[in-house]
Amino acid sequence: MFRKILIANRGEIACRVITTARAMGLRTVAVYSDADHAARHVALADQARRIGPPPARDSYLNTEAILAAARATGAEAIHPGYGFLSENADFAAACAKAGMVFIGPTPEAIAAMGDKSAAKRLMEKAGVPLLPGYHGENQDLAFLQKEADQTGYPVLIKAAAGGGGKGMRIVEEAKDFANALASAQREAKSSFGDDRVLIEKYLLRPRHIEVQVFGDTQGDVVYLLERDCSVQRRHQKVLEEAPAPGLSDQRRREMGLAAVAAAKSIQYTGAGTVEFIVAQDGRFYFMEMNTRLQVEHPVTEMITGLDLVQWQLAVAAGQPLPLKQAQLAFRGHAIEARIYAENPAKGFLPSTGTLRHLRAPEGIEFKVSTPTLRSPVRVDSGVRQGDTISPHYDPMIAKLVVWGEDRAIALGRMRRALAEYEIIGVSTNVEFLARTIASSAFSSADLDTGLIERSHAELFPADAGASDEELAAAAFAELLAEQAQAAATARTSGDPHSPWHIVDGWRLNLGSHHALTFADGEKIHKVQIHFMPDGYRLSLDDREYRLAGGEEAGVLRVTLGDVSFRACAVRDGADWHLFRDGAHRVLKLHSVQASPDPEVVAGSLAAPMPGKVLQVLVQLGAVVSKGAPLVILEAMKMEHTIAAPHAGRVAEIHFKVGEQVAEGAELLRLEDA
Repeated sequence: MFRKILIANRGEIACRVITTARAMGLRTVAVYSDADHAARHVALADQARRIGPPPARDSYLNTEAILAAARATGAEAIHPGYGFLSENADFAAACAKAGMVFIGPTPEAIAAMGDKSAAKRLMEKAGVPLLPGYHGENQDLAFLQKEADQTGYPVLIKAAAGGGGKGMRIVEEAKDFANALASAQREAKSSFGDDRVLIEKYLLRPRHIEVQVFGDTQGDVVYLLERDCSVQRRHQKVLEEAPAPGLSDQRRREMGLAAVAAAKSIQYTGAGTVEFIVAQDGRFYFMEMNTRLQVEHPVTEMITGLDLVQWQLAVAAGQPLPLKQAQLAFRGHAIEARIYAENPAKGFLPSTGTLRHLRAPEGIEFKVSTPTLRSPVRVDSGVRQGDTISPHYDPMIAKLVVWGEDRAIALGRMRRALAEYEIIGVSTNVEFLARTIASSAFSSADLDTGLIERSHAELFPADAGASDEELAAAAFAELLAEQAQAAATARTSGDPHSPWHIVDGWRLNLGSHHALTFADGEKIHKVQIHFMPDGYRLSLDDREYRLAGGEEAGVLRVTLGDVSFRACAVRDGADWHLFRDGAHRVLKLHSVQASPDPEVVAGSLAAPMPGKVLQVLVQLGAVVSKGAPLVILEAMKMEHTIAAPHAGRVAEIHFKVGEQVAEGAELLRLEDA
């Protein structure tokens, strides 16, 4: 076994690998860009080396810098994590040339599966089922259009060298093919440096089920069951679970054997995932093979009690697989939710900022588990309170994983765990995840890749505004904060018993009360707390309640009239953040109604996030109709189109192609035509 390994990655996966390596007695080396000099993975590792400035191409994609760091620290092997260089055959070859072990498959295996078109040709020879379509080398527009027409719409355009949902477009009609192809090719070129695509028949209401495989250098390959990853948005996974609901033992075995055949066809070693698109009738077709550890590997670990990183290290060191196929089994059900800094209400735009408050649910950091000892809640994270979510990298905050004896218990634990997550400083998808878990489709395992779209009304309800309970909790939290401040002041005062330290709302010739004003977006709420001999009375606009409660371990216990409830309230400047039953409400104290943020103004031409101008689609003086695409921004390797909020003439264009823009910057100005 190795004595020291370098992790050529960052964030959550770097922390994950370091945890297992340390448990095995291995020393670890982290690498970091200037943006990550104080990151959690840097603090966890035994050593750390700077590899460049923030852009990934100059740091985490810089092969020479990473190899130099490995040589300088005496690392014997390099774990690539996922993303970045994890599926780069040239990097794997460079590691071998430098005399270091690449903890993953051979360069030849990576290359064979890295080209999606070539991979499909290999799978065809191996007898693995394929979808109808075209996966050849001809990239001529007219030819690809003809192939799509023959395949029959809808079709899926997919980057040949891609993954992670980038460079993918669904085309419903022939007339939309050319524009979709150009967009997919641009995104593929930006993400992978290769704009080749393939064409596939797009199944209606398909499921996305993947099989975890493992191979060793002795030629043995096993499958560690499957994961259902159907809940997606923009072709990126949102929720994953194992085992796949409703999959028969026979179908599970068929898919597992097909995945093993795929791996054996390229003499695969290490951890890999064979992804299948599955029709509602259970027929399955090969999509692609990911030649690395997947983001969602924890759900497999939770149902098998195995540490897949430990398996990776063992195989890379030349050891045989720890278990044979007949020895593998699973117990219970596991679900993973990806906690992201993003705004679901604004099309899941990434959110950047400092994590001013971060409280995860009660759980464990990953530890080597056994089939008989398992925590039902696991949090894998690469950030801490005070860390910054930057625009340079994927905005993942954590992976929340739960286990239950069956799916119903796992669902209940996930609902509870999401309700306990508190994050301030960036927009997050926590509430959206909670609604998705509780949705009728997901709860009943009615799964397909379009679940989010077809459940839109349930997942994106209109905001009803602050409830009386939320206003009461904020008012009570403010009262407790004032009382705590008065007590602290009294303790340091020369006269701790002075009446000026009493916070009881007393007024000369008036009843004792506190008057507060809260802003909930554009709506203003007047709140009064009246101090009564037997407690408090609360006036909310024109409604009156009896108010009582207390605080314990940061949790408010509030009784409003005949209703009692619990809530967490966190002060952030002039804002009170309320977390209750999985909902997050922000109420601004003593605020005058302000003009709305430019990024949320209907029809805004402001940049919704920091990014780079990829294309300017109009010229100065052009007359455009409402909804016409004007500018394409690129942020975190995803394209975002800014459309005209109304008809008009382009009076000003403020940025050129290639320029960086700040969040809220006005991109263009339209005037009446």
